[in-house]
Amino acid sequence: MSRAQSSPAGADGQVVVVTGASGGVGRATARAFGARGARVALVARGEEGLTRAADDVRDAGGTALPLDIDVSDHTAVDAAAERIERELGPIAVWVNVAFSTVFAPVNEVRAEEFRRATEVTYLGFVHGTLAALRHMEPRDAGTIVQVGSALAYRGIPLQAAYCAAKHAIQGFHESLRCELLHAKSGVSVTMVQLPGLNTPQFTWVKSRLPHNPRPVAPVYQPEVAGRGVLYAADHPRRREYWVGGSTVGTLLGDKFAPGLLDRYLARTAFKGQQADHDRAPSQPDNLWKPADQQHDYGAHGEFDDEATKRSYQLWASHHHGLLAALGTAAAAAAGAAAVARTVRR
Repeated sequence: MSRAQSSPAGADGQVVVVTGASGGVGRATARAFGARGARVALVARGEEGLTRAADDVRDAGGTALPLDIDVSDHTAVDAAAERIERELGPIAVWVNVAFSTVFAPVNEVRAEEFRRATEVTYLGFVHGTLAALRHMEPRDAGTIVQVGSALAYRGIPLQAAYCAAKHAIQGFHESLRCELLHAKSGVSVTMVQLPGLNTPQFTWVKSRLPHNPRPVAPVYQPEVAGRGVLYAADHPRRREYWVGGSTVGTLLGDKFAPGLLDRYLARTAFKGQQADHDRAPSQPDNLWKPADQQHDYGAHGEFDDEATKRSYQLWASHHHGLLAALGTAAAAAAGAAAVARTVRR
């Protein structure tokens, strides 16, 4: 892999690690950090996608260190952390994104496929977190961002392997956060729950569905998620962030009416997770080996025509102080107007 290049003059030089950085959310996140002049270590399996993702970071103005690593291998992740510290400097932010899964009903997923999806998606986050903690805790500084999903709370049909792994990450995150709070640690951990996204996973995920898998609508571009991750890394004291109105709706629905949501998903989620076209026999499958070893899929999937580039909910989440102040000012103005009308009478 290419050697890291020096940071441009005036860059903030923050050292950031992003797993799953060769495509989708990981790639958009790595590029967003690169645009701030960060020194970004990109961890992923596919050589071609990883190389092009590193180019994206450099083109944006950052430093890139691509590392061809399977996050299910804890020894390799530990060695990567050592190399990153040696070549780029102290790790300030570690973002866990990498995952792999299977689209199929539960009884069509093999035991070894559940194990593999768990090793990459859940244990990959554990391995990354442990590697980050080994370096951050002695310095009493650093931020770990776990990239989750609305499915970390709400299981849906055809994605049992993914939902189970994301639920496990949620529990792991909550336990770790409590421990860090107890220790009054300077290390922070936060989680970002994402909506349906237009990423290449629907092109390369292992699937036994009759039609090509697709994200649940509404669909957001991965850059929306990247902005959410970047903000969370800058403001990690909040336990978690929700990205997208659909995420908010799903999580609130699961909290207050889970039984109704079960029935709604039973009726809608089978068709809602399949595109109109059949899955091509030649499509890749990245469960056991990378799909982007010799081909770069980029950050976007095949749903650009319906994916939105913005989320008003995300903006509101990042500006809740301003909105509260505006609400207070509006209430005060309304009160003053009411008093003025009373005085005139």
